[in-house]
Amino acid sequence: MATTGKTRSVTAQVPVEPAARVDETAARSRLTREALADVDAGRVIDHQAVQAWADSLDSDTSLPLPEPC
Repeated sequence: MATTGKTRSVTAQVPVEPAARVDETAARSRLTREALADVDAGRVIDHQAVQAWADSLDSDTSLPLPEPC
């Protein structure tokens, strides 16, 4: 078992389904941290612009994908 700082590495046989849930939880956590970093950096898209874009998808002339503010 390796230890580095506040973490440690262990090896174990884990059933596939629980292991998949752990992987999914880790991925969601990573994506959430990335999204929060984008918000902190001001990389956001106005809700009204997204709504207008989504509404335009049913029309013959859809709007271009909104850009971050």
